[in-house]
Amino acid sequence: MQHPCLRCGACCAYFRVAFHWSEAEAFLGGNVPPELTEKLDPHRLAMRGTNAAQPRCVALQGTVGEAAHCGIYPQRPSVCREVQPSWEFGTISPQCDKARLAHGLPVLTPEDWLDPFDAGEPPLPQSA
Repeated sequence: MQHPCLRCGACCAYFRVAFHWSEAEAFLGGNVPPELTEKLDPHRLAMRGTNAAQPRCVALQGTVGEAAHCGIYPQRPSVCREVQPSWEFGTISPQCDKARLAHGLPVLTPEDWLDPFDAGEPPLPQSA
């Protein structure tokens, strides 16, 4: 089963990706490539391309809805790490649903997470 996010990329082409500047400062432990960011205000940076009327993160590679992925996935900002795809862990993600609908993609369902070898069992809900 291929992860549904590897066919999507809608969140990377819908939301402004803003985060604290320290995430791009190597001497503070940050790992977001600074050359892919732009200054928003004294405290925040944004991924280039996301502070636009029609956002698209500079790190997004591929075609939204077909084959898309983050080119800096291990180095992505914390806000990107916080976005969960709908139903991956048994719950809806309003952010995921909103971005997918804005790009004309259907929202994810529990069935999108079924492995063909899993005898039709949906994912279990996340425990608190």
